[in-house]
Amino acid sequence: MWLLLFFITPIVEMYLLIQVGGYIGAWPTIALVMLTAVIGIQLLRRQGLATLTRGLNRLDSGEVPATEVVEGLLLAVAGALLLTPGFVTDAIGFSLLVPALRSRVAQRVLARVDLRAGMSFRAGGPAPGQGPRSGPGRVLEGEFERVDEPDPDDSRH
Repeated sequence: MWLLLFFITPIVEMYLLIQVGGYIGAWPTIALVMLTAVIGIQLLRRQGLATLTRGLNRLDSGEVPATEVVEGLLLAVAGALLLTPGFVTDAIGFSLLVPALRSRVAQRVLARVDLRAGMSFRAGGPAPGQGPRSGPGRVLEGEFERVDEPDPDDSRH
């Protein structure tokens, strides 16, 4: 499906650009595409900073900022779509800039991701009992002394 979408999207974009250019002319169409990119990047910058701030606040309070991380990835996708010339990619990019819609998409993505249960983070590292030393195959610390096996040729025993 993704491969089909990869091939169909440029064809649809070219068709729409040609149609719009036929109605309003080539230069106004180019100006419109450039304007949507500039407006989109400005909105992206504001929302990206707001998402980053929310994520840092959650991290400082000891929570995992999973939603903010996914929203940040969605904002990156939105930015790429807004910089791609075309009206369909602009529409999708602008829709990802709508906070309520982006939050719903992020929640759906997180519902499909298997987050480790019981894993918590703190600013100083994993919580006690968490991290690489817990669970199956954990590392035990201790002291040992090597005892050499008696030599079978030794007649002293």
